[in-house]
Amino acid sequence: QVQLVESGGGLVQPGGSLRLSCAASGRTFSSYTMGWFRQAPGKEREFVAAIAWNDDYLANSVKGRFTISRDNAKNTVYLQMNSLKPEDTATYYCAARTKGESDFGSWGQGTQVTVSS
Repeated sequence: QVQLVESGGGLVQPGGSLRLSCAASGRTFSSYTMGWFRQAPGKEREFVAAIAWNDDYLANSVKGRFTISRDNAKNTVYLQMNSLKPEDTATYYCAARTKGESDFGSWGQGTQVTVSS
């Protein structure tokens, strides 16, 4: 199992920006598909973004505002969040899917993002 540690959450005003980071263990990080998910109070967890070797995917609700990227040399994946809205408030989780897995099998502890004036 991959160990994941998120950081970068916090309180930000509407329209502001945050960058989340997720540091992963493992010597084959470049082969992992990495994802970001979020869960707001009283709601189910939802997909936000994912990045594989050459492709990235974004939920429609964040397209044009969020960007996912990775630095394989640092075993880190990032989620740049711009033009934040109150509805982006949630706990954000980093997840990893290794080559042998059919789904995301490793999860971080989560980092809180609160968008409020």
